Amino acid sequence: MKQNEPYSKVLIASLLIAGSFVAVLNQTLMITAIPPIMDEMGITANTAQWLTTIFMLINGIMIPITAFLIEKFTTRQLFLTAMLVFLVGTIFGGLATNFPTLITARVIQSIGAGVMLPLMQTVFLLIFPVEKRGTAMGTSV
Repeated sequence: MKQNEPYSKVLIASLLIAGSFVAVLNQTLMITAIPPIMDEMGITANTAQWLTTIFMLINGIMIPITAFLIEKFTTRQLFLTAMLVFLVGTIFGGLATNFPTLITARVIQSIGAGVMLPLMQTVFLLIFPVEKRGTAMGTSV
């Protein structure tokens, strides 16, 4: 870290990567959880598939909204809020006893997760110099 920089690029990058990793991992792990969820909640595979579909749909909606949010809030506020929303959705999902509650929890999770990836990429482009951006972006994916 240079003396004139009030922040650590490595710390910022590590936190953003960790948050995004958890969000993406949550998205992919649902695939393996679908059969037990079908049994537990007595739903069909077509209905259970909505758990992954709705997550991806809301993620796609949140990406352009994140550009607006980045202009209105600090990256710290946005990161902490996104992680909090994701955590609330995760807790809500863990406590779900029926399918409508579980799908609502997945929507809440995906709102937080949908902010993380574009936020991470935008911050990386801002904090790393042009000659280091390729390495930073390659590390984050």
